[in-house]
Amino acid sequence: MLAEYQRLESELLAFLRGEPRDFGPLALEVHRFQRRWNQPFANFCATRPEPADWREIPAVPQSAFKHFTLSVAPDAVTKVFETSGTTGEVRGRHAMVNPDLYDEAVRAGWSRLALPRRRHVVLVPHPTTTPNSSLSHMMRALEPMAPETVWAVDADGGFSATLLGVLERAEASGEAIAILGTALAFLNLFEHLDQRRFRLPAGSYALETGGFKGSGRDIEKRELYQRFGDFLDLAPDAVFNEYGMTELSSQFYTRGLGRPHGGPPWLRAVVLDPESGAEVAVGETGVLRLYDLANLGSVLAIETQDLAIRREEGFELLGRDPGALPRGCSRSADELLRRQ
Repeated sequence: MLAEYQRLESELLAFLRGEPRDFGPLALEVHRFQRRWNQPFANFCATRPEPADWREIPAVPQSAFKHFTLSVAPDAVTKVFETSGTTGEVRGRHAMVNPDLYDEAVRAGWSRLALPRRRHVVLVPHPTTTPNSSLSHMMRALEPMAPETVWAVDADGGFSATLLGVLERAEASGEAIAILGTALAFLNLFEHLDQRRFRLPAGSYALETGGFKGSGRDIEKRELYQRFGDFLDLAPDAVFNEYGMTELSSQFYTRGLGRPHGGPPWLRAVVLDPESGAEVAVGETGVLRLYDLANLGSVLAIETQDLAIRREEGFELLGRDPGALPRGCSRSADELLRRQ
């Protein structure tokens, strides 16, 4: 199994690094590997025929990660990411043979944005504080993409004493920066700043991820982006949104307002009619199903609990199915930040 894993990992790493590959055949090969070695997934597929097309690959419900260790090698797992949740709530667990493919997918996806290198100011806890957070791990994986990374949340979950100093120095020096965090973390930051305002230098940008479900502080995206302008002097087009989840190894991105999310070549999204299971027409709403080849050690096809509108290229995210439990990578960070 490990020899086959390493062979497929090498192929996928080459794909992530730009070697042209056909998504479909590679997805089917990864599926066959997972169906052979991932026992819970094999049980899930037992009554389903072998797919002839990548869109026919059985997608596990996102909730399956709460109840099963979806791994091709449970005894060889070296890293586990956990979803956030309320006390007593069962958490999803994404077990990885190793995080190398995850790290490469994060960096390769980020590189496709072609953003200028900036000092990263990170508004999530450091991985030493939250070792099972995929978001914290993602931010550390991005460290080689920046000349410097400033972790602006301390071990107690509050904003560090250096945060205001970093913003002040950027404003005074004219050095553009990148500030990265969850939507809830930015909302906390704007509340923390109160009457304080900064004019970040031209070329600065922000990355926000996650929503507001379960926080009791839901605001419209347009209003949040207005606050980026009010508090940091960042126009909407200087703000990027990342859509990902603990159960994925890759991410979708969009910029500003009114644009669809798009992903890299090794990551696909399909918007499905929840009744028929067929892909909806462009402009129609359905449930989001994701296919991530970087999920080599777990399951590549996931049926999410998110609703989206299919667009000509990509999808427009609407948010979580009203029947789904509120949880997400943003909430655990928010719970820490609200302790201050």
